[in-house]
Amino acid sequence: MRTPTHPCSRLLVLLLVLSGASEQSDGNEWQVQQPEGPMLVAEGETLLLRCTFVGSCLDDMIKWVKVSNQDQQEIYNFKHGIFPGVTPMIQRTLEPLNCDYSIYIHIVTREHAGTYHCVRFDGLSEHPEKKLDEGTSVLVKGAGDSEPDLWIMQPQELVSSTTGDTVLLNCTVLGNGPPGPIRWFRGSGLSREAIYNFEGLSHPNVTAVRASNSDFSILLHGVSTEYAGTYYCVKFQRKLNRQYLSGQGTRLRVKAKPSAPQETEFINERVARIFPSGLLSVLTLVVLGLKAVTLAAFLLALAVRRRNPRQEDCRTPGPAELCSF
Repeated sequence: MRTPTHPCSRLLVLLLVLSGASEQSDGNEWQVQQPEGPMLVAEGETLLLRCTFVGSCLDDMIKWVKVSNQDQQEIYNFKHGIFPGVTPMIQRTLEPLNCDYSIYIHIVTREHAGTYHCVRFDGLSEHPEKKLDEGTSVLVKGAGDSEPDLWIMQPQELVSSTTGDTVLLNCTVLGNGPPGPIRWFRGSGLSREAIYNFEGLSHPNVTAVRASNSDFSILLHGVSTEYAGTYYCVKFQRKLNRQYLSGQGTRLRVKAKPSAPQETEFINERVARIFPSGLLSVLTLVVLGLKAVTLAAFLLALAVRRRNPRQEDCRTPGPAELCSF
Protein backbone atom coordinates (compact mmCIF):
# COMPACT_ATOMS: atom_id res chain seq x y z
CA MET A 1 0.00 0.00 0.00
CA ARG A 2 1.38 3.39 -1.03
CA THR A 3 1.59 6.05 1.65
CA PRO A 4 0.27 9.42 0.44
CA THR A 5 2.79 12.25 0.40
CA HIS A 6 1.90 15.45 2.21
CA PRO A 7 1.85 18.53 -0.09
CA CYS A 8 4.18 20.39 2.33
CA SER A 9 6.75 17.60 2.03
CA ARG A 10 6.65 17.82 -1.74
CA LEU A 11 7.14 21.60 -1.56
CA LEU A 12 10.09 21.20 0.84
CA VAL A 13 11.80 18.68 -1.45
CA LEU A 14 11.25 20.95 -4.45
CA LEU A 15 12.76 23.94 -2.63
CA LEU A 16 15.80 21.91 -1.61
CA VAL A 17 16.35 20.70 -5.17
CA LEU A 18 15.99 24.18 -6.62
CA SER A 19 18.31 25.72 -4.03
CA GLY A 20 20.94 23.08 -4.68
CA ALA A 21 20.68 23.61 -8.43
CA SER A 22 20.96 27.36 -8.05
CA GLU A 23 24.06 27.02 -5.89
CA GLN A 24 25.63 24.67 -8.40
CA SER A 25 24.85 26.93 -11.35
CA ASP A 26 25.88 30.05 -9.45
CA GLY A 27 29.42 28.80 -9.28
CA ASN A 28 29.59 28.29 -13.05
CA GLU A 29 27.53 31.13 -14.48
CA TRP A 30 30.29 33.75 -14.28
CA GLN A 31 33.97 34.07 -14.97
CA VAL A 32 36.49 36.86 -14.48
CA GLN A 33 38.49 38.26 -17.38
CA GLN A 34 41.64 40.33 -16.83
CA PRO A 35 44.82 40.64 -18.90
CA GLU A 36 47.76 38.45 -18.05
CA GLY A 37 50.42 41.12 -18.58
CA PRO A 38 53.09 41.96 -17.85
CA MET A 39 52.22 45.65 -18.20
CA LEU A 40 54.88 48.33 -17.99
CA VAL A 41 54.19 51.72 -16.38
CA ALA A 42 56.50 54.57 -15.39
CA GLU A 43 56.59 56.19 -11.95
CA GLY A 44 54.16 59.09 -11.68
CA GLU A 45 51.90 57.77 -14.45
CA THR A 46 48.37 56.35 -14.18
CA LEU A 47 47.87 52.59 -14.39
CA LEU A 48 44.66 51.10 -15.78
CA LEU A 49 43.86 47.60 -14.50
CA ARG A 50 41.06 45.95 -16.41
CA CYS A 51 38.59 43.44 -15.00
CA THR A 52 35.35 42.24 -16.56
CA PHE A 53 32.95 39.61 -15.26
CA VAL A 54 31.12 37.46 -17.80
CA GLY A 55 27.77 36.20 -16.55
CA SER A 56 25.77 37.25 -13.51
CA CYS A 57 27.46 40.17 -11.78
CA LEU A 58 24.66 42.15 -10.14
CA ASP A 59 25.09 42.97 -6.46
CA ASP A 60 28.35 41.02 -6.31
CA MET A 61 31.15 42.01 -3.98
CA ILE A 62 34.33 42.63 -5.95
CA LYS A 63 37.72 43.77 -4.77
CA TRP A 64 41.28 44.09 -6.07
CA VAL A 65 44.16 42.38 -4.27
CA LYS A 66 47.87 42.89 -4.97
CA VAL A 67 50.29 40.04 -4.31
CA SER A 68 53.99 40.90 -3.92
CA ASN A 69 56.64 38.88 -2.08
CA GLN A 70 53.95 36.54 -0.70
CA ASP A 71 52.11 39.49 0.88
CA GLN A 72 48.52 40.34 0.03
CA GLN A 73 47.17 43.88 0.09
CA GLU A 74 43.65 45.08 -0.62
CA ILE A 75 43.88 47.76 -3.29
CA TYR A 76 40.21 48.57 -3.86
CA ASN A 77 36.83 47.33 -2.64
CA PHE A 78 33.69 48.18 -4.62
CA LYS A 79 31.41 47.82 -1.57
CA HIS A 80 33.14 49.73 1.20
CA GLY A 81 36.32 51.46 2.30
CA ILE A 82 38.39 54.49 1.30
CA PHE A 83 41.32 53.93 -1.06
CA PRO A 84 43.28 57.12 -1.83
CA GLY A 85 44.74 57.29 -5.31
CA VAL A 86 42.46 54.57 -6.72
CA THR A 87 39.23 55.20 -8.67
CA PRO A 88 36.97 52.86 -10.67
CA MET A 89 36.95 53.33 -14.42
CA ILE A 90 33.15 53.65 -14.50
CA GLN A 91 33.41 57.09 -12.86
CA ARG A 92 35.19 58.48 -15.93
CA THR A 93 32.83 57.12 -18.60
CA LEU A 94 29.68 58.83 -19.86
CA GLU A 95 27.73 55.58 -20.09
CA PRO A 96 27.48 52.57 -17.76
CA LEU A 97 29.87 49.67 -18.23
CA ASN A 98 27.98 46.60 -17.09
CA CYS A 99 30.07 44.02 -15.24
CA ASP A 100 33.18 46.19 -15.62
CA TYR A 101 35.33 46.46 -12.48
CA SER A 102 38.40 48.12 -13.97
CA ILE A 103 40.29 50.61 -11.80
CA TYR A 104 42.83 53.41 -12.15
CA ILE A 105 45.86 53.68 -9.88
CA HIS A 106 47.09 57.27 -9.98
CA ILE A 107 50.67 58.47 -9.45
CA VAL A 108 52.29 55.05 -9.61
CA THR A 109 55.37 54.36 -7.44
CA ARG A 110 57.79 51.44 -7.21
CA GLU A 111 55.63 49.95 -4.45
CA HIS A 112 52.87 49.35 -6.99
CA ALA A 113 54.87 46.64 -8.75
CA GLY A 114 53.36 43.19 -8.31
CA THR A 115 50.53 40.97 -9.49
CA TYR A 116 46.94 42.22 -9.22
CA HIS A 117 43.93 39.95 -8.83
CA CYS A 118 40.28 40.86 -9.37
CA VAL A 119 38.45 38.77 -6.73
CA ARG A 120 34.78 38.02 -6.14
CA PHE A 121 33.61 37.25 -2.60
CA ASP A 122 30.33 37.00 -0.68
CA GLY A 123 31.25 39.21 2.25
CA LEU A 124 31.19 36.36 4.76
CA SER A 125 33.87 33.93 3.64
CA GLU A 126 36.54 35.20 1.28
CA HIS A 127 38.25 32.81 -1.10
CA PRO A 128 40.87 34.85 -2.96
CA GLU A 129 43.08 31.80 -3.26
CA LYS A 130 40.85 30.63 -6.12
CA LYS A 131 42.15 33.51 -8.22
CA LEU A 132 45.77 33.68 -7.09
CA ASP A 133 46.88 31.53 -10.00
CA GLU A 134 45.71 34.30 -12.35
CA GLY A 135 46.10 38.06 -12.29
CA THR A 136 47.79 40.95 -14.07
CA SER A 137 51.51 41.42 -13.45
CA VAL A 138 52.74 45.03 -13.39
CA LEU A 139 56.29 46.32 -13.87
CA VAL A 140 57.22 49.84 -12.73
CA LYS A 141 60.06 51.85 -14.29
CA GLY A 142 61.74 54.19 -11.83
CA ALA A 143 63.22 57.59 -12.63
CA GLY A 144 66.80 56.30 -12.29
CA ASP A 145 66.27 53.04 -14.15
CA SER A 146 67.60 52.46 -17.64
CA GLU A 147 65.17 52.71 -20.48
CA PRO A 148 63.24 49.47 -21.12
CA ASP A 149 63.78 47.74 -24.41
CA LEU A 150 60.08 47.89 -25.28
CA TRP A 151 57.01 50.04 -24.63
CA ILE A 152 53.46 49.17 -25.75
CA MET A 153 51.00 52.06 -25.71
CA GLN A 154 47.25 51.77 -26.27
CA PRO A 155 45.95 55.32 -25.70
CA GLN A 156 42.27 54.50 -26.25
CA GLU A 157 40.55 53.28 -23.09
CA LEU A 158 36.99 53.13 -24.45
CA VAL A 159 35.75 53.32 -28.07
CA SER A 160 32.04 53.56 -28.92
CA SER A 161 30.67 52.87 -32.41
CA THR A 162 27.57 51.72 -34.27
CA THR A 163 27.08 48.68 -36.48
CA GLY A 164 28.58 49.00 -39.94
CA ASP A 165 31.29 51.46 -38.87
CA THR A 166 35.03 51.11 -39.40
CA VAL A 167 36.84 51.29 -36.06
CA LEU A 168 40.47 52.27 -35.51
CA LEU A 169 42.29 50.60 -32.60
CA ASN A 170 45.56 52.38 -31.83
CA CYS A 171 48.77 50.64 -30.75
CA THR A 172 52.29 52.11 -30.74
CA VAL A 173 55.31 49.92 -29.99
CA LEU A 174 58.55 51.72 -29.13
CA GLY A 175 61.82 49.82 -28.97
CA ASN A 176 62.76 46.42 -30.27
CA GLY A 177 62.61 43.83 -27.53
CA PRO A 178 63.25 40.16 -28.23
CA PRO A 179 62.46 38.74 -31.69
CA GLY A 180 58.79 37.88 -32.02
CA PRO A 181 55.53 39.09 -33.54
CA ILE A 182 52.99 41.68 -32.42
CA ARG A 183 49.50 40.24 -32.11
CA TRP A 184 46.02 41.55 -31.35
CA PHE A 185 43.59 39.62 -29.16
CA ARG A 186 40.03 40.15 -28.00
CA GLY A 187 39.44 39.12 -24.41
CA SER A 188 41.94 37.57 -22.05
CA GLY A 189 42.87 34.23 -20.55
CA LEU A 190 42.35 30.92 -22.29
CA SER A 191 39.17 32.13 -24.00
CA ARG A 192 40.77 35.08 -25.80
CA GLU A 193 40.34 35.28 -29.56
CA ALA A 194 43.17 35.97 -32.01
CA ILE A 195 42.29 39.02 -34.13
CA TYR A 196 45.43 40.03 -36.04
CA ASN A 197 48.98 38.72 -36.35
CA PHE A 198 51.49 40.95 -38.12
CA GLU A 199 53.47 37.85 -39.11
CA GLY A 200 50.68 35.41 -39.82
CA LEU A 201 46.98 34.76 -40.34
CA SER A 202 44.41 37.31 -39.26
CA HIS A 203 40.70 37.66 -38.64
CA PRO A 204 38.51 38.58 -41.65
CA ASN A 205 37.62 42.27 -42.08
CA VAL A 206 40.71 43.38 -40.14
CA THR A 207 43.58 45.31 -41.74
CA ALA A 208 46.77 46.91 -40.47
CA VAL A 209 47.44 50.66 -40.64
CA ARG A 210 51.27 50.65 -40.48
CA ALA A 211 51.67 54.42 -40.83
CA SER A 212 55.21 53.99 -39.45
CA ASN A 213 57.53 51.26 -38.22
CA SER A 214 56.24 51.77 -34.67
CA ASP A 215 52.55 51.82 -35.63
CA PHE A 216 50.75 48.54 -35.02
CA SER A 217 47.21 49.93 -35.15
CA ILE A 218 44.43 47.98 -36.87
CA LEU A 219 41.12 48.74 -38.58
CA LEU A 220 37.95 46.73 -37.91
CA HIS A 221 35.67 47.01 -40.97
CA GLY A 222 31.89 46.72 -40.83
CA VAL A 223 31.67 46.04 -37.12
CA SER A 224 28.63 44.35 -35.59
CA THR A 225 27.54 43.85 -32.00
CA GLU A 226 29.58 40.63 -31.92
CA TYR A 227 32.75 42.73 -32.17
CA ALA A 228 32.24 44.22 -28.69
CA GLY A 229 34.93 43.41 -26.13
CA THR A 230 38.38 44.45 -24.92
CA TYR A 231 41.23 44.33 -27.43
CA TYR A 232 44.88 43.91 -26.43
CA CYS A 233 48.04 44.66 -28.41
CA VAL A 234 50.61 42.06 -27.28
CA LYS A 235 54.29 41.41 -27.97
CA PHE A 236 55.40 37.77 -28.11
CA GLN A 237 58.84 36.27 -27.60
CA ARG A 238 59.51 33.81 -30.40
CA LYS A 239 62.30 31.84 -28.68
CA LEU A 240 60.21 30.93 -25.64
CA ASN A 241 56.90 31.10 -27.54
CA ARG A 242 55.27 33.11 -24.79
CA GLN A 243 53.80 36.53 -24.16
CA TYR A 244 56.46 39.16 -23.46
CA LEU A 245 54.55 42.45 -22.88
CA SER A 246 50.94 43.62 -23.20
CA GLY A 247 49.18 46.91 -23.73
CA GLN A 248 46.54 48.06 -21.25
CA GLY A 249 43.69 47.19 -23.64
CA THR A 250 40.97 49.10 -25.47
CA ARG A 251 37.33 48.36 -24.76
CA LEU A 252 35.02 48.50 -27.79
CA ARG A 253 31.29 49.07 -27.45
CA VAL A 254 29.07 48.59 -30.52
CA LYS A 255 25.53 49.97 -30.63
CA ALA A 256 23.04 48.50 -33.09
CA LYS A 257 21.87 50.92 -35.77
CA PRO A 258 18.31 50.15 -36.96
CA SER A 259 17.85 49.96 -40.73
CA ALA A 260 14.81 51.05 -42.76
CA PRO A 261 13.48 47.49 -43.45
CA GLN A 262 13.69 46.69 -39.77
CA GLU A 263 11.75 49.83 -38.88
CA THR A 264 9.07 48.99 -41.48
CA GLU A 265 8.77 45.46 -40.16
CA PHE A 266 8.47 46.80 -36.61
CA ILE A 267 5.65 49.17 -37.63
CA ASN A 268 3.80 46.38 -39.42
CA GLU A 269 4.06 44.20 -36.33
CA ARG A 270 2.66 46.99 -34.17
CA VAL A 271 -0.25 47.50 -36.58
CA ALA A 272 -0.95 43.76 -36.64
CA ARG A 273 -1.05 43.69 -32.85
CA ILE A 274 -3.38 46.68 -32.59
CA PHE A 275 -5.69 45.62 -35.44
CA PRO A 276 -6.34 41.88 -35.77
CA SER A 277 -6.84 40.51 -39.27
CA GLY A 278 -10.66 40.34 -39.00
CA LEU A 279 -10.99 43.88 -37.69
CA LEU A 280 -8.54 45.10 -40.31
CA SER A 281 -10.73 43.60 -43.07
CA VAL A 282 -13.82 45.34 -41.67
CA LEU A 283 -11.99 48.65 -41.52
CA THR A 284 -10.88 48.21 -45.12
CA LEU A 285 -14.49 47.68 -46.27
CA VAL A 286 -15.62 50.74 -44.30
CA VAL A 287 -12.94 52.88 -45.93
CA LEU A 288 -13.90 51.63 -49.40
CA GLY A 289 -17.57 52.34 -48.62
CA LEU A 290 -16.77 55.88 -47.54
CA LYS A 291 -14.82 56.41 -50.75
CA ALA A 292 -17.84 55.20 -52.81
CA VAL A 293 -20.24 57.54 -50.97
CA THR A 294 -17.86 60.47 -51.42
CA LEU A 295 -17.58 59.76 -55.16
CA ALA A 296 -21.40 59.56 -55.54
CA ALA A 297 -21.85 62.87 -53.70
CA PHE A 298 -19.25 64.48 -55.95
CA LEU A 299 -20.99 63.27 -59.13
CA LEU A 300 -24.38 64.47 -57.86
CA ALA A 301 -22.99 67.91 -57.05
CA LEU A 302 -21.42 68.09 -60.52
CA ALA A 303 -24.74 67.20 -62.19
CA VAL A 304 -26.61 69.87 -60.19
CA ARG A 305 -23.96 72.44 -61.08
CA ARG A 306 -24.35 71.68 -64.80
CA ARG A 307 -28.12 72.29 -64.56
CA ASN A 308 -27.87 75.54 -62.59
CA PRO A 309 -26.93 77.85 -65.53
CA ARG A 310 -30.08 76.88 -67.42
CA GLN A 311 -32.27 77.60 -64.41
CA GLU A 312 -30.63 81.01 -64.08
CA ASP A 313 -31.54 81.77 -67.72
CA CYS A 314 -35.23 81.03 -66.94
CA ARG A 315 -35.19 83.59 -64.12
CA THR A 316 -33.95 86.26 -66.59
CA PRO A 317 -36.77 88.27 -68.34
CA GLY A 318 -36.96 87.43 -72.04
CA PRO A 319 -38.96 85.55 -74.67
CA ALA A 320 -41.11 82.77 -73.27
CA GLU A 321 -39.87 80.20 -75.76
CA LEU A 322 -36.41 80.33 -74.25
CA CYS A 323 -37.68 78.77 -70.99
CA SER A 324 -39.67 75.96 -72.56
CA PHE A 325 -38.38 72.40 -71.83
